[in-house]
Amino acid sequence: MNISGSTALVTGANRGMGRHFAQQLLERGAAKVYATARTPELVDIPGVEVLRLDVTDPASVAAAAHAAQDVTLLINNAGTATRQNLVAGDLDQIRLEMETNFFGPLNMIRAFAPALARNGGGAVLNLLSALSWTSYDGANAYATAKAAAWSLTNGVRLELIGQGTSVTGLVVGSVDTDMMAGYDVEKSDPADVVRAALDGVEARAFEVLADEVSIQLKAALSADPSALYPQAVPAA
Repeated sequence: MNISGSTALVTGANRGMGRHFAQQLLERGAAKVYATARTPELVDIPGVEVLRLDVTDPASVAAAAHAAQDVTLLINNAGTATRQNLVAGDLDQIRLEMETNFFGPLNMIRAFAPALARNGGGAVLNLLSALSWTSYDGANAYATAKAAAWSLTNGVRLELIGQGTSVTGLVVGSVDTDMMAGYDVEKSDPADVVRAALDGVEARAFEVLADEVSIQLKAALSADPSALYPQAVPAA
């Protein structure tokens, strides 16, 4: 699809990747950009239309879908990382991960699919993670939710192709945003990641692997899983 002339909606647009998405959409000639956030007063991007939106609240999602019936590009960027493990982690926080990172995009796609169909099909972009394909001790709740979101992306692609809607998954490793603060790892520039993602949307790509981490992990999926988790191999 052509981003120039499109009407886009970005979730979680008040900071990080979402802010970059909103800015670059305008730079690429989007006719309108809905910049949404749970705290819309923090959105400070000139030229966008600001909407309040909590992707975990069905009533909030429905209100946004009613207000933005002209959307042709839906960018599911909003997410959370509570840094919880599964066995001993806080169960409410684990549920929050799933509500935000899986049910959030699902809520949005279900609400906006009719508008996308009416407006010619358009496109959906889901922000995924290299942890969709592996696990990380200390963030297993996030990995589980993103694995579900990856499967969701592949599933809704099949369900929406009949109405002409393309669905792209953006897979990233570590990006230099607030969510990754405190992690001493190499991080990608969010502007570069967003640029690659929007190129993928325009090409109607199924998946965009935005950095070396995501490329290497995708390639490793066909190998013996013990290679990914040497610390879990029982001692002889």
